[in-house]
Amino acid sequence: MATIKYDPQWVRDFYDAYGMQEWERFDRHPMLRIAFAIHQHYLRQYLQPGQHILEIGAGAGRFTQVLAEMGMRVTVADISPIQLALNRQQADTHGFASAVDQWVECDACDLRGQFADKAFDAVVAYGGLLSYVFDQAGLVLTELQRVVMPGGPIFLEVMSLWGAIHCYLPPVLSIDPAVNRQIVARGDLDRELAISTHYCHMYRAKEFRQLIEECGLTIEVMSASNALSTNWEEQLRTIHEDSPAWQHLLEMELEACREPGCLDMGTHLIAVCRRSTT
Repeated sequence: MATIKYDPQWVRDFYDAYGMQEWERFDRHPMLRIAFAIHQHYLRQYLQPGQHILEIGAGAGRFTQVLAEMGMRVTVADISPIQLALNRQQADTHGFASAVDQWVECDACDLRGQFADKAFDAVVAYGGLLSYVFDQAGLVLTELQRVVMPGGPIFLEVMSLWGAIHCYLPPVLSIDPAVNRQIVARGDLDRELAISTHYCHMYRAKEFRQLIEECGLTIEVMSASNALSTNWEEQLRTIHEDSPAWQHLLEMELEACREPGCLDMGTHLIAVCRRSTT
């Protein structure tokens, strides 16, 4: 029998220790602010005010706040009790607690004890959830389909293999080439490699698409999280977000990130897909 790589206790411990970094990460530098804007773009395109959303792997609440500001009712779920506590705290601090129906500690691989079939109008699973569950990704997608209404959108995000190498090329080249070849071949950063304490599966765009389609979902759009802005940090720091140049960059990023040739060049891959209408 094959060994299951997914370790829920590691994920729980990692995000318990991660603390407020999950709230703060989109403010660290321009590339991540671009990524935050692209994620929001798809939420605004495919959701309608008043819908009931399951946000799974919600972390400290950056997207919970966005969903609240869009007029959604949100059920917040996460495997980390610390992240849930931070989400509740940020909701109180920033005034979006009234949009949250409940905060639920749960494992995305087993939602049956938590949520009924067809309980939500849409599911948001940003934050790399499918990358952390390794070989249980298909099971998670099955659960997400179960809890969403027929035809409802599911928003997914995974770590990108080539995009991560693109972004972090100098440190990648400091690793033994034999180890890098294993990573490229399997897409796994795991304990066996003994080079990192951050464990996840990184996807090629082709693999991500195949996973989604094999689980019976229809893909509305696939996008990189960033492409043009990757590794241009210092230059982009001089461009204010209210400026025409920043808005033009965002416009070009949205288009470029959907191009087949650019899908694998962002640090993450985003997909908006739908459960069948039956």
